[in-house]
Amino acid sequence: MVYENVIVETKGHVGLITLNRPKALNALSSALVAELGQALDAFEADDEIGAIVITGSEKAFAAGADIKEMSAKSFTDCYLGNFITKGWEAVTKVRKPVIAAVAGFALGGGCEVAMMCDFILAGDNAKFGQPEITLGIIPGAGGTQRLTRFVGKSKAMEMVLTGRLIDATEAERCGLVSRVVPTAELLDEALKVAERIASMGRVATLAAKECVNKAYETTLAEGVQFERRLFHALFATEDQKEGMAAFAEKRQPNFKNR
Repeated sequence: MVYENVIVETKGHVGLITLNRPKALNALSSALVAELGQALDAFEADDEIGAIVITGSEKAFAAGADIKEMSAKSFTDCYLGNFITKGWEAVTKVRKPVIAAVAGFALGGGCEVAMMCDFILAGDNAKFGQPEITLGIIPGAGGTQRLTRFVGKSKAMEMVLTGRLIDATEAERCGLVSRVVPTAELLDEALKVAERIASMGRVATLAAKECVNKAYETTLAEGVQFERRLFHALFATEDQKEGMAAFAEKRQPNFKNR
């Protein structure tokens, strides 16, 4: 497939998607969002791919939704067209682990897409924010919900009501990002982490992701019960036998994703 708004590459067992609208700071147009979904679907269907990295440029991961594209929309246009619904949740539908490698601005929809990923690695120049209030609107791709779950009500409320941006250090301190690395090393580090994830047994990896995500949707007791059943189920896999045998034999496991 030929892509115009993203660059799609394979790096070993890792799928790399680079948002590529440099003149618009990777603003999330409908065309870009559609191509992002198509690229994710392709990597999800590829048995050779074990993890996915989404990144942008050094200047911007994504500076938000495309304001020029949406400024003339009416309520009826948004409501009947289900604006910022179709395609925008594609990242959340992927079963394989997805890492956001964020340098520069991740604002509005860009911050929301990063939060849809399983975790965020940030370059030391990264800036995060939900500045929609300055446009007379609010976040529409889950920003009020995911940001609150990541950083807590007080900081999320301040960011959403004022549009204040936070830097990478503050983002790590409040739990929005998992780690901050030098911007020049960001992509290499993200690919290294993704390759490590891809080297694990696929069944266990998908189960682990599913369990962690379940923690946001259930009570503690229900989540632990869900986790335990998947833990039990993994003892039916060949990878469990291989992993434990390798440990006992002091060698690296050779997982077969079965």
